[in-house]
Amino acid sequence: MKFKLALTLFVILLLNNSIFSQNTYDFLRLDLSARAAALGGAFVSNTDDPNVIFYNPAGLKMLDGSPISFSFLKYLLDINLASITYSTELENIGRVAAGIKYVNYGTFTGADEFGNITGNYGAGEAAFILGYSNVIDKNFYYGVNAKFIYSSIADRSSSALALDLGLNYNVPEQEFSVGFAILNAGGQLSPYINTKENLPLDFTIGASKKLAHLPLRLSLDFHRLNDSQSDLISHLKAFSLGAEFALSKVLRLRLGYDNLRRQELTIGTSAGLAGFNAGLGAVIKGYSFDYGFSSLGAIGAWHRISLATTL
Repeated sequence: MKFKLALTLFVILLLNNSIFSQNTYDFLRLDLSARAAALGGAFVSNTDDPNVIFYNPAGLKMLDGSPISFSFLKYLLDINLASITYSTELENIGRVAAGIKYVNYGTFTGADEFGNITGNYGAGEAAFILGYSNVIDKNFYYGVNAKFIYSSIADRSSSALALDLGLNYNVPEQEFSVGFAILNAGGQLSPYINTKENLPLDFTIGASKKLAHLPLRLSLDFHRLNDSQSDLISHLKAFSLGAEFALSKVLRLRLGYDNLRRQELTIGTSAGLAGFNAGLGAVIKGYSFDYGFSSLGAIGAWHRISLATTL
């Protein structure tokens, strides 16, 4: 069992390193929404997508009706990731929401220290989220998420509790929005072994603006502002840019750039298209269909799909 656990932990660490892991539960950093990913993850100031629960719970308050969204990402090997979100307004209470983020690492073959096969086992991680958002003042909103996070490998497991806190200032007349969020503030309830690890705490701030005379909305986010850095410029290197073009009443074209991902995927002096993202969206009979492409340079690419509607 010790050999099997050590081997599996090595595999999980290897996989997490390929998605830029520095803490446990780093799957929480992944963009599963096809729309958000196509915009490079510049989504903290969003106000019209139920997937904003994963970026800034304050943005939930400006949603209409009771939207529901499902997203899927096919990763390397047998690794699959998915998310689902739902939100609704409760009269005289505020807007409430729920979301799940899940990753399945596939099936592994276990062996003892002598190489004898002991059977198959699985590994996976999930975050269960309850969100709430309401009004502070005119155009000013707040939100909070409570998260229970669970990770398992064979018969071993780890769990944690965390909070997301968010603010959003939105000026609908100018189609301008500013968002700020503190994500994954919390700690482990039970570690895999004996040492508790840090959660992927993230301070993010960003803004988005619909241009006055063009069918174009631009977004800019700065992530990981809480990371220890030697100077101000280094603090700002984790930024994302997004552009969403309204090609018609039905179609949307999206482009994005993630600067930190490009830096981390640079091999020697070449990064290829690493950090660049693109996607398409279509709204047909009340259903939103989204596709997102993210380049990982020499490693390959991620392809995401999302489906959303209002109940």
